[in-house]
Amino acid sequence: MNKMNKIVKKIKISDKIFKMTVEAPLIAEERKAGQFIILSLDNDIAERIPLTIAGADIQSETIDIIFQIAGKTTKVLAQLEEGDYIANIVGPLGQPTEIKNYGHAVCVCGGIGGAPMLPIAQALKEAGNKVTVILGARSKELIVLENELRQYADEFILCTDDGSAGRKALVTEPLLELCKSADNAPDMVMTIGPPLMMKYSAETTRPFKIKTYASLNTIMIDGTGMCGGCRVTVGGENKFVCVDGPEFDAHLVDFDNMTKRLNSFKDRERQVDHHCNLDQEIAYLRSIQKDTSN
Repeated sequence: MNKMNKIVKKIKISDKIFKMTVEAPLIAEERKAGQFIILSLDNDIAERIPLTIAGADIQSETIDIIFQIAGKTTKVLAQLEEGDYIANIVGPLGQPTEIKNYGHAVCVCGGIGGAPMLPIAQALKEAGNKVTVILGARSKELIVLENELRQYADEFILCTDDGSAGRKALVTEPLLELCKSADNAPDMVMTIGPPLMMKYSAETTRPFKIKTYASLNTIMIDGTGMCGGCRVTVGGENKFVCVDGPEFDAHLVDFDNMTKRLNSFKDRERQVDHHCNLDQEIAYLRSIQKDTSN
């Protein structure tokens, strides 16, 4: 057990969304905006899942990860507490975001997409851009990192599907307004969130020929391009999100194909989740930690 991967802080953001601060000194030192890690909870046959590095602190030698309970691994991860350990964390992986002074950069994030967007918005602001953040969620309870994102936004627009906070609108509505603006149009758009949201964000900017990037979160196993699980079609060519991405020209991404691939293992995921015994899983992980510390 790598004792550097100790959970030092855990925050419950909402019913199914958690933030953890984890010891990972080498990753904290090397990571750049847009990169991610892959973790597994034990050293045997545990599932490997990709999570964006939402923040890093070189002084405390920690990284922040934010995740939503979606299956067995995230369900078990959510049960771990401060002082517990994550067996394996590999990173930083992927290509960093291309950060430069574009002029007016618009960050469009939906759902848990605010987590990977946070370091990107920070880096864009530090590079001298005017930054507009459009943050969307289904309801007020599912808003992630609003206050943190506001720190780096010259303009902040909050949208919820049900109108329980901010504007009652999809994120594409204010995005379209900005695209049509004579004096406030984006020079670059970054979109992160559910595939459908990213697809329609790209379609919103396409007629205006505004450079638009999407950060993709696909199925991954090894994170080195060997397994092919994260394969996507970009401009008619096969690309691997783990090594070529995670960010691509959103106008070239085949989002429909990506969505089909994301659904490939849904039945298997439901079966594994159904048979997951949380008490047994947590007891097993803590027994490993105890054995390794002796």
